[in-house]
Order: sequence, then C-alpha cells, then structure tokens
Amino acid sequence: MTTKMKGSDETSPDTRTLRERYDEVRARIAAAADKSGRRASDIVLVAVTKYASIEDIRELVSLGHADLGENRVQQLVQRAAIIEEFNGRRSERGAKVAPVRWHMIGSLQRNKVKQAVDTVRLIHSVDSLRLAEELQEYAEERGSAPGGDKYGPVDVLVEVNVAGERSKHGCAPAAARHLVDMIDTMVALRPRGIMCMAPNTGSVDDARRTFTRCKEIFDEIRAIGSGGERFDILSMGMSGDYEVAIECGSNMVRVGSAIFGEPSPDGEGVTGGPTEGGDEE
Repeated sequence: MTTKMKGSDETSPDTRTLRERYDEVRARIAAAADKSGRRASDIVLVAVTKYASIEDIRELVSLGHADLGENRVQQLVQRAAIIEEFNGRRSERGAKVAPVRWHMIGSLQRNKVKQAVDTVRLIHSVDSLRLAEELQEYAEERGSAPGGDKYGPVDVLVEVNVAGERSKHGCAPAAARHLVDMIDTMVALRPRGIMCMAPNTGSVDDARRTFTRCKEIFDEIRAIGSGGERFDILSMGMSGDYEVAIECGSNMVRVGSAIFGEPSPDGEGVTGGPTEGGDEE
C-alpha cells in the first residue's frame, strides 16, 4: 500500500501494521458515528477479504474481529473452511474464540446459491425476484431435509442501484419496496434491509447524495412496515466513503483496502474463479 505525500506527486510505502490500520478504521467509524448522534457499537464493520492474504485474515480474526465479507463464492467457501479450522485449533489451545460471521457482498450467480447459503450469515446482493426465488427454493429444500429444522430463514439485503450506473448491479430504486415485499412472503428468506454503493466518480458530494437517497428509501420501506421489525440493516460505505455513509445513516460498512492495504498489481490474495462482484471493495 502506498500513500501520496501532500504537495508531492511521489508516493511513499504505507508501513503501518494491519493492527494499526484496523484501529484507525475503528476510530474513524466511532468519530463518524458520534457525528451522526450514534455510538460506534451501532455500526457493524464488515472486513472485506477480497485481496487479503490468509495470514492477514487469521491475524484480524485473532484480534477478535468477527464479520468478514467476500465477493466471490468460491473464495468465500475456501476461506471460511480455513478460518473455521484455524479457530478450531485456537479453541483447542484454550483461546476465547468468537464465531466468524461471513457476508456475501458480491453479485451472486444463481448456480452458486447453494454454496452461499450454506456458508454465510448475510447475503447483501439480492437484486432480483428471480434470484430471491432461487434462494428460497434451496433454503426451503434444505430446511425440509433430515436435520433441517436447525436452519432458520436466510437473511438477505436487497441491493439497490441508487446511482443508476449501468456497471452496477441492483434493482431500480422504485422497485426496492416491491422486491422487499415479495421476499417477505417467502418462508425461508428474511429481508433484513438494503444495500447500495456510491457512484464511481470519486466525488464525496456524489457519494453523499447517493447515500442520502438510499437512507430515504430504507426509511420509506420501514415506515410502511415492509420487511417487519427485523428490517433494520442499511449497508452503505466502503474504504473510500464509509465515514460519509455513516454520517448519512449507514449501520453496516464494507471496508477492505483501508484495513488490509491496497491490492498488489497481480491481484495477490485472490484465488481462481470468475469475478462475481468485481465492483465491490
């Protein structure tokens, strides 16, 4: 990771440790939450491991961090298994281990639904009724199989393309309430909130407008009771804009490079398979 010196075109290496970057992100989250009249504990930090090494993920988990997000189902499944084994060894040695909660934050292909449902705590990227029906079909099938009574409904967020960018996934803002209502009728799914991304312009003002509109959509859906009492998650903000997102009402942020460092040019840390969520952290 490199940082640009003020008043210079040159860059210098970021020599901070992962712990230092993690602590800084948490401090900034706390400051942004305070600015918006909330507590740091009101904000869930999902550490996006897309470009992180397994060693860095192990270190973060050892620091007690529990929420991890992935863009690709194949990589998510592989890493979830590795970290589960790692935590198992730690537990055997007497360490106090918090269960890891995995989040699927990238675009989800319908042929990867089974793997995602079996691995994650929350799917952030339901953007169509067709995908919701695919999730419902598998979750219902799983629940009716022997031993399936241990599974509850699958928690999902509706992804909304508030910025209207063609390069982004997500339903249209006008369709968000209807999609939430349809998911709410599915016995094996539970709509927990909505997710959006800022436009790719890099403008703070553009990000703020997008996040403000997404918060309005979230509030409108909650006001009419769609999704029920558990409809309470607003997932907005990534490494470059999470503070603005929190100020606009986000209570879940997805932060990768600000914690793990910038990805190397060769994409170190990514294991094979097609990119299913390349526009995320």
